[in-house]
Amino acid sequence: MLAFRARAHGLTGDRGAERVLDLGVQDTGPSGARWSLALRGADPGPDLDPAALALVWAARGAPLVVRRADLAGVAAAMAPYSEADAAKRVFDAARPLRAAGVPVIEALAVLAGHVRDIVTGPTTKGELSTELTRRLPAPYLRECRPCAAVHVFEQPFRLAALPAGLEIEPGTSPPVLRPVPRWSGPSTVVPPRLDALGAQLAVNGPLSVAQLAGHLDAAQADVRRRVAELVAGGDAVEVVVDGDPGRGPRYLLAADVAAAQVAPAPRGLHLLDPFDPLLQTRDRELVVPDEAQRKDLWRTLGRPGAVWRDGEVVGTWRPRSSGRRLRLVLQSWRGADLTTDPAVRAGAERLAGARGQELAELLPA
Repeated sequence: MLAFRARAHGLTGDRGAERVLDLGVQDTGPSGARWSLALRGADPGPDLDPAALALVWAARGAPLVVRRADLAGVAAAMAPYSEADAAKRVFDAARPLRAAGVPVIEALAVLAGHVRDIVTGPTTKGELSTELTRRLPAPYLRECRPCAAVHVFEQPFRLAALPAGLEIEPGTSPPVLRPVPRWSGPSTVVPPRLDALGAQLAVNGPLSVAQLAGHLDAAQADVRRRVAELVAGGDAVEVVVDGDPGRGPRYLLAADVAAAQVAPAPRGLHLLDPFDPLLQTRDRELVVPDEAQRKDLWRTLGRPGAVWRDGEVVGTWRPRSSGRRLRLVLQSWRGADLTTDPAVRAGAERLAGARGQELAELLPA
């Protein structure tokens, strides 16, 4: 499985930027999507041209880079499968809406309408939230203790932005939202390669229903029904993975079964971004078997990057920046001194260049 994923991601020499862009590449932190795409063979010049790519809130409300030409299809692919699924995706925002008799799907449409009306040019997230709070009734709002204010629920706010035709200006913090040029709404049909489940299976399969649902924060019952449709249509198959410690069957795209069975052992070393697509799967026990190491790699705050060698995560890296100078603090899980490894240094120099910095030194944790 790890070998198949490495090849599907393009981490073994084949260009993989095209496949991960179908899924969306998370853009969080100073390295973000640019680094994740560069590792997969994307040219920092034309391949990352803002005329070709866009940054939007999509799966889980996360900031994802996708192809600009795919925006309408991505908006359609991210739509909830049902009212129950919509309620699951907005978390605690569903309770006051339901108590007021407002279906969550209807509430998302109402939000999208207001958002589309408000954002006619570059608008900060705070400005948009303030105007939405002024316009919307109580079921859409929450009391935010950290802010000591009342404002719109966060997750519905994010999930409504793309259907309303909004993108995020790259490099802005807090986010600045702007209208997508010539937006005509979500597509009426989802292109197969953008299917929210199929795109996951294409790069991170085989996956279970629970793992597929976790990537979207979706309701498992709806994902199970959709997977059954993919299987019935011949697009996906149930597979058995030797030694699989997970619960429930896993699924893979039918077109990828032969390649998965004979995937060659991956070779190479990469410094993966903390939010790299390879680290976004929900079967973390497979990717990092040790529990303490998993907790460190996927911590909520201050998440490190991963040192990936020959298909496995063998340690972590943390940046220490001072102006244009970048230091990397390296933690090895295998006992080797990563600071003296030529492949690690080469990867660190490439990372520094992608961040617009110079590598100062490598330090042991």
